[in-house]
Amino acid sequence: MTERMSADTFGEQATLRTLTVCGRTLRVSVRPGDGSLPPLLLMNGIGASLEVLQPFVDALDPRREVIRFDVPGVGGSPRPVMPYTMATFTPVVAGLLTQLGHRDPVDVLGFSWGGGLAQQFAVQYRRRCRRLVLAATGMGSLMVPAHPRVLSKMLTPRRHRDPGYARWIAGEIYGGTMRQHPERAAQVLHSDSRLGPRRGYYYQLVAGAGWTSLPLLPMIKQPTLVIAGDDDPIIPAANPRVMARLIPNAQLHLYRGGHLALVTETRELTPVVERFLG
Repeated sequence: MTERMSADTFGEQATLRTLTVCGRTLRVSVRPGDGSLPPLLLMNGIGASLEVLQPFVDALDPRREVIRFDVPGVGGSPRPVMPYTMATFTPVVAGLLTQLGHRDPVDVLGFSWGGGLAQQFAVQYRRRCRRLVLAATGMGSLMVPAHPRVLSKMLTPRRHRDPGYARWIAGEIYGGTMRQHPERAAQVLHSDSRLGPRRGYYYQLVAGAGWTSLPLLPMIKQPTLVIAGDDDPIIPAANPRVMARLIPNAQLHLYRGGHLALVTETRELTPVVERFLG
């Protein structure tokens, strides 16, 4: 394990570490808390480095420890040698928590693609997940699909590499305030973020191909908050409604906005998450 301080990027006393777990090497960020609140493990969207969630992390209660990581081939994590699936990557996440010294349950928030991983983790490692937040995410291959024009633009990592392209397509694929302010999408995706090899993005696509949480939803026993936008072209609002209905102990918060609101409208959404976790 290698470790270095990165207070200039991640705030006072936050640390960046490189951990190897189950043969996978991950770049990990840990913002320490004071131990009075359960740690929060964040799982990010496709192609996004851990920096993308920084606005949300900054808005969280400073007493709460926050753990983030880059999946293989994304951000600062080296490219994977072999592909992975949702089910085979969750042991890596569990091993990461163990290496960080967390054996008691943690709270888990999955955003977009990371919401699929979070659902799989909550089922496979239910004793390690206290509460679950599913933000702007769906059920994988068995869900109400996005429009083909939106899906076609999700097949490439170009928006993560080309700010001009990100501005051009932002309103169409992200909805919400991105329709009036598409430049914010470029800021979210490119401000202080790190680019990994394209292979990492495609491996994430492969991990989600053919995967669905639909039969797993009744098996998620943790208290769950499903938080979603009413104008999210990637995740049509019918999907979070189905998820909240099928997860036994779930509540739905449908906000007015789009796919990226968790990081662009943090003042409105972070208190919703904090009240649930509290």
